[in-house]
Amino acid sequence: MRNITFTQAIRETLAQELRNDESVFLLGEDIGVYGGAFGVTRGLIDEFGPERIRNTPISEQAITGIAIGAAVAGLRPVMEIMFMDFITLAVDQMVNLAAKLHPIYGQKCPMVLRTPPGAGRGYGATHSQSLERLFLGTPGIKVVAPSNALDASALLQASIRDDNPVIFLEHKLLYPLRFEMPDELPPPQPIGFAKRVTEGDDITIVAWSYMTILARRAAAELANDGYSVEVIDLCSLSPLDMDTVLESITHTGRAIVVEEGPLTGGFSAEIAARIAEGAQDYLEAPVRRITSPDLPFPASKPLELTLIPSVADIKAAVKEMCE
Repeated sequence: MRNITFTQAIRETLAQELRNDESVFLLGEDIGVYGGAFGVTRGLIDEFGPERIRNTPISEQAITGIAIGAAVAGLRPVMEIMFMDFITLAVDQMVNLAAKLHPIYGQKCPMVLRTPPGAGRGYGATHSQSLERLFLGTPGIKVVAPSNALDASALLQASIRDDNPVIFLEHKLLYPLRFEMPDELPPPQPIGFAKRVTEGDDITIVAWSYMTILARRAAAELANDGYSVEVIDLCSLSPLDMDTVLESITHTGRAIVVEEGPLTGGFSAEIAARIAEGAQDYLEAPVRRITSPDLPFPASKPLELTLIPSVADIKAAVKEMCE
């Protein structure tokens, strides 16, 4: 076993897939010599050259169009959007073209869109959003949101090898975190399955991406106070593994869904609704959501931290629901 960062796991996985399949190439802004805004692709151009590590102009629309065209032509592009906020410029082509190619025309579109969502670094309102909600109602697009290095590597391999478009979320607060990993990268992990990362009897917390880290920390601290908390890491948002979620809640009888995005219109509301429909006979309390408020994130870090869901928020909600 070795101890590596989330960033290193993504970089090693990209390198492995580039070596294993000549149809794989990367494209995005500053991903070459500079190595990307968060250093994920640093050094890859030295091994694979500018033909396969392609710097692009500052145009998310162009990057997306090129990736879709390359995928249709038989390549496997992995595009990077520097901040998830800029994904709004890719929505049209992803929703109205990439997502529709297979269901309408039977055409494969094997492309991955990598992007970092999330706040916590004081980047302000236009560089801190979690916008997965924009795609989760669009059939034909898979959305993956790992919370640790092992799952990130396994799910990224599966995403690159998938024959349809995948949006791969790498929360920017995960990049510097360190995780235990085997010396060899794990095998691909099928997309669409959640994981029970802690077991408990009193309450279930459902989370994804960096919110899973907070949920696990809260569960560990609550255990010292006598609360038994089960944490479900969704891993994949589309397809969504509700079977694992409902199985947990029928056991615990209580559920909290944690989402970093704002309250109104969030994906946590969809999950809560499905829990209410699928486990209503087992619920001992209404489903609770913990989200950010309906406000833009400020650039001031102290103010920003008052908006983002925290370990303290999760602990308080668990105690209130259980007591």
